[in-house]
Amino acid sequence: MSTTTAFEAAPPAAGASPYAAVFIDFENVYYFLKNHYLDPHDPHDYALDLVRALREALKRELGLDSLVLNAYADFDKIPTGPQGPLYLMGVSTRNVLGTDHKNAADMQLCIDALEVLYTRPAIGTFVLVAGDRDYIPVLQHLRRQARQVKVVGFRESISGDLLQMLGQEHFIDARALLPAERLQALEDHRAARQRQGEEMRRLREQGLAGVQSAAARQAAQAASQPPAPEADGEASPAAPAASRPTAPARPSLMEQLLQELPATFAPIRRITRTDERRVLEFLLLQVQKFASQQATPEIWASPFLRRLTDVLPELPDWERRQLLNQLRDAGAVRLEKREGEPHPFSVILVNYQHPDVRELNPGLAEEKPAG
Repeated sequence: MSTTTAFEAAPPAAGASPYAAVFIDFENVYYFLKNHYLDPHDPHDYALDLVRALREALKRELGLDSLVLNAYADFDKIPTGPQGPLYLMGVSTRNVLGTDHKNAADMQLCIDALEVLYTRPAIGTFVLVAGDRDYIPVLQHLRRQARQVKVVGFRESISGDLLQMLGQEHFIDARALLPAERLQALEDHRAARQRQGEEMRRLREQGLAGVQSAAARQAAQAASQPPAPEADGEASPAAPAASRPTAPARPSLMEQLLQELPATFAPIRRITRTDERRVLEFLLLQVQKFASQQATPEIWASPFLRRLTDVLPELPDWERRQLLNQLRDAGAVRLEKREGEPHPFSVILVNYQHPDVRELNPGLAEEKPAG
């Protein structure tokens, strides 16, 4: 997707500072993507796409060189920590411990922005990837010091008061920065989750109606039956608790619904790019090598990406991750989360019915069913 429409303001005038400082509330971006798009796989990958595209767009559209790039979050709480990819992108990470009452990343971001203001006079533009109302005082102060200020965010999460103070011309829509295919993948995932939620609600309502109907029938049946005869005029003693049969525990309705709605692969498209096919071919070799050692034919994502470095050393880390995401979007693989200590981890499962999987390794495809 072109980023032209993201920047409504004209490039800096002649003589203006060509340098920018970018401050990213990474925690805010991560949890917006996670919550708004209903828990997509690895939201931090999309956040990294946004940061990367912003840096490139600032240079291309406004001629700004980002001398300072800081990202703030309680990174210990973000699974599969993004510090490494951020470092390779030239972004300094600030690991800020959060609290129950206030996001401490906000405070640290504001402190660092003021420090840059007073110690780096050559920097003329400040870019905040955040949208909380709490940032209004520091933004007002930066403008009073004759600095250009821009805010990047999602329309649903940015403060209306902040936009009114700053002006629409200084707002950059985060969606306009995301690559079109990545944004579409997010929208498709959200729509699928919403459909799944509607189906679960419908099944739950049907299940509850069925339970109520069965209970009503049992009550009517019990009322129509005569009382049990008494032996010798005395009531029959109740059976001891230990001798009463215990009904087996039944899974909850939600558990049953989750079992009936398994994860699926994305719609299949053919893989035409050479680098994507190289990744898929290497993945199939890894499946043959390692999956037989496990109970299920799956490959851990992080170790696989590290081994992929030897296959595609000419690519940066983020492009190798992007290739794996493209295989997922093509329906060739599926990425799933697994619970683990100290953090959850991701695994890769292959779609053995995908035509490119069959072409690259027909023997393996014949042996394995689709996941």
